[in-house]
Amino acid sequence: MSDISDLYQELILDHNKRPRNRRRIEGTARMAEGYNPLCGDRVTVYVEVEGDVVKDVSFEGSGCAISTASASLMSESLKGKTISEAVRLFDKFRGLVTGKPPENGDGPTLGKLEAFSGVGRFPARVKCATLVWHTFKAALQKKNETVSTE
Repeated sequence: MSDISDLYQELILDHNKRPRNRRRIEGTARMAEGYNPLCGDRVTVYVEVEGDVVKDVSFEGSGCAISTASASLMSESLKGKTISEAVRLFDKFRGLVTGKPPENGDGPTLGKLEAFSGVGRFPARVKCATLVWHTFKAALQKKNETVSTE
């Protein structure tokens, strides 16, 4: 394995073992639930928006290592972004893991989220990595139905 692959694997394992922002946001936070029936991942995403800025993001739930690490890294990456920046980051991340970059390829850099670049080689794992992101987007849009990757 290359050094960068080793580093990415360690980052994913670290965020799975010690997920950041795994908690409920009380009060006025928007929330949405996600479920991946294929592997059983379940997640609730909480988003606190102030004006046009994502002030806080957190999650609760259970899932595989990819799902948990994706939720942890997503929550860190989205704090402080404007809603439009967060949506562009969602599009760029989805493009990374699906191999279909957004038509407008510019936008935010992925930073640590690049750790998921190898997920696209395993189509079933793409759903694990993106479930929390789709759930985040549903919370932003105040959708009340459960998000599914199926």
